[in-house]
Amino acid sequence: MADSGLHLRHPGSLRALPGGSAAFPQAARYRTPGAREWGTLVVMSPASPSPEPESGPPVRPATGRRARAVPALDIGRLDDVRPGALLVAMPALTDPTFAGTVVYVLDHSDNGTLGVVLGRPSQVEIRDVLPGWCDLAVAPGVFHVGGPCEADTALCLAVASGPVAEDDSPLRRVAGTVHLVDLDSDPADLQEELSGLRVFAGYAGWSPGQLAGEVAEGAWACVPGRPDDVLSQASGPELWRAVMGRQTGRLAVLSTAPADPSVN
Repeated sequence: MADSGLHLRHPGSLRALPGGSAAFPQAARYRTPGAREWGTLVVMSPASPSPEPESGPPVRPATGRRARAVPALDIGRLDDVRPGALLVAMPALTDPTFAGTVVYVLDHSDNGTLGVVLGRPSQVEIRDVLPGWCDLAVAPGVFHVGGPCEADTALCLAVASGPVAEDDSPLRRVAGTVHLVDLDSDPADLQEELSGLRVFAGYAGWSPGQLAGEVAEGAWACVPGRPDDVLSQASGPELWRAVMGRQTGRLAVLSTAPADPSVN
């Protein structure tokens, strides 16, 4: 994959995170389970023959009101996937790694897609691994599990409190006021520029064409993201329902359904 501008650190303490590098190798990719089998023939019952014209009186057409068509569920399109967008797992996605998740998109191109899972706090304190950054992190001050790829690496997202001059800056803009942070920089230089940050262990990645197939299968909804999604204290099903609940139409109705159908 081409350089996406990700600033990754490899502190050894992250190997203590659940699902570390042994469980999720660097080349990990994920697909919705249950590949379809095409070409199965389905035997259909023959249609009843139409009555002969002479077999009875003509039938008057129905004059009642037609039932209103149920609008299709709009889950967005692949064209809606861009940095700053959210991929929200649909109930049809039962892969335990991603069921009920909300993924913040960092990069999307012909080379693939990168993002981080939001709202999955771990037990690893930031102060124990990256002590210089703990004072800028919003509560809870722990690493969040960003995905199965390179799970022993650290990746930082921050929300800027004002305009950022990116020339020679440790901040790289993702979308709006959300920036990637170079964790090799001095956090003291950013105290006046940031309103808060989150540190993630690992990230989520799709190879070329993979996400397109999953979106086509209805595994993900693509919706607009907000900077406060990155810093939200909501996690798990609470975050999933909050994002779904602010959508329109039938997608908002899904906010009352279980984020992960396996727990229903």
